[in-house]
Amino acid sequence: MPASAPALAEEEQSLSIPLLPGERTVARRIRFALVNACTISSLMLGLSAIFIAINHGDVRAAAGLLIACVVFDGLDGFLARRLGVASPFGAQMDSLADMCSFGLAAPVVVYAWLNGSAPSLVLVPACALVAACAAIRLARFNVSPKDGRFFCGVPTTMCAAVLALGTLIAPEMPPVVRVAGVALLGLAMVSSFPYAKLARLAKLPPWLLVLPVIGALVDYRITFVAVVLAYLVSGPVLWLRQRTQPA
Repeated sequence: MPASAPALAEEEQSLSIPLLPGERTVARRIRFALVNACTISSLMLGLSAIFIAINHGDVRAAAGLLIACVVFDGLDGFLARRLGVASPFGAQMDSLADMCSFGLAAPVVVYAWLNGSAPSLVLVPACALVAACAAIRLARFNVSPKDGRFFCGVPTTMCAAVLALGTLIAPEMPPVVRVAGVALLGLAMVSSFPYAKLARLAKLPPWLLVLPVIGALVDYRITFVAVVLAYLVSGPVLWLRQRTQPA
């Protein structure tokens, strides 16, 4: 049956929604394209990390590409706000790229890293858990109100950065413990615990920020594990503090 006139008009209106709201000038379109090029670069780097980890087995190079994904992911949001071209389209593009780079590429690189040393019976579910939790985390982020102070759960970008750095640093611990850490990071993404954003962490006392630097000079592997554990524990601690504070 042919569609009614109101239905056709509604469809045409939905198809004509601009990707970039606001003034349509050449300069704004160039800035918009630049921001989305950063997003697509993150996606492409994530795909490259998968190919390199699987076909060439070079997990260190793949982990380096994941770090580059984190850089481009932060760059596209920064440029979108700075250049005044933030848009709902860009937000959705960023979420899809994050799923590829952080929800899929990161667990694939970790699997390639630990495959052969950790039992597949626990490694495969742990990596799959990271992918599932990343999808849930990103979908929840898209529909939830934003808090300028805290993340609700560990962000996918930070989880992928920790996994990539863990692959590069390779702290000395039993493979099963590493797999448990991977699963813990996945669950932390979908937790409801509040985690401080980097801007708030930068406001910590200077002596507290110097400690990891000194620790890294002594033993960077142990320092890396300690910093990650401290951040993961900070979420439940902040949650308990908020629950016990008087209304």
